[in-house]
Amino acid sequence: MAASDTHRAINAVWRIESARLIAGLARMVRDVGVAEDLAQEALLAALERWPESGIPDNPGAWLMATAKHRAIDLLRRSKLLERKHEELGREIEAQQEMAAPDLDAAIDANIGDDLLRLVFISCHPVLSTEARVALTLRLLGGLTTEEIARAFLVPEPTVAQRIVRAKRTLAEKRAPFEVPRGAELAARLSSVLEVIYLVFNEGYSATAGDDWMRPALCGDALRLGRILAELVPREPEVHGLVALMEIQASRSRARTGPSGEPVLLLDQDRARWDHVLVRRGLVALERAEALGGAQGPYALQAAIAACHARARTRRRRTGRASRSSTKRSPGSRPPPSSS
Repeated sequence: MAASDTHRAINAVWRIESARLIAGLARMVRDVGVAEDLAQEALLAALERWPESGIPDNPGAWLMATAKHRAIDLLRRSKLLERKHEELGREIEAQQEMAAPDLDAAIDANIGDDLLRLVFISCHPVLSTEARVALTLRLLGGLTTEEIARAFLVPEPTVAQRIVRAKRTLAEKRAPFEVPRGAELAARLSSVLEVIYLVFNEGYSATAGDDWMRPALCGDALRLGRILAELVPREPEVHGLVALMEIQASRSRARTGPSGEPVLLLDQDRARWDHVLVRRGLVALERAEALGGAQGPYALQAAIAACHARARTRRRRTGRASRSSTKRSPGSRPPPSSS
């Protein structure tokens, strides 16, 4: 395999495995910033070694093992190991001695809880909304700083500073790397859902720039929503949000005309809708309703979107409204439900 092919494969592996990697490391070192640095060091090691040695059979386990060994060295050098609980110390030592198959099993056993902790720490309320969005896309979406900046049309140094300040704030506030419990869970989960929907809406109806939509951001938000639905399957509003995003995303191809002009919902060619996404959205809505979440704000919006998705025909608008009224004026944006 050529070096360029190997690098492309490494980038694909990183996009898939980075959240798992950072989540597992954050549980060890209790610091998201340090965890990301260790994960990046493992990535650099892969970029150096894999072009010559070839890609391992289990690249995710290789990255995790490399990063965890570096974490152990860091803890020992900084004399932090002694300050950790004895249980954590025993866990680290045991992981160092594990054979690869056992390491794989340990990773799989903890990854769900670790990812959920990473979701909540990335969307912690001590951070500004902009910081939560940037950190979530960085740690959970696997996007680079350049990709985030390009997606939101802001300077790359601005995004970099947001991420740096967010990690510093989490460390200074000693934000616990844990899943909130009791009454706090609902408030924190609401913050997580808000971040995911903000990302989706920025892709669905961009607030800046010449492009009406940025499909990549919609895809990132959908992926995050689906992951969250697997991690907390008993939370109805999570399924409500997924349903809303799936149904709205199904219209993407029909939302613009030949010249890139926006096409409102009642004027769209329904044959261009993605009916696979429609079905997925309806299934997610059924899950939300079965869990008693029919009255949640995301589930309610999804139910309205589902009415349009289930309709066999579209109604023609009457009166003064015309197709020309769909043209976008500078700075204007219709609400997602209108298109």
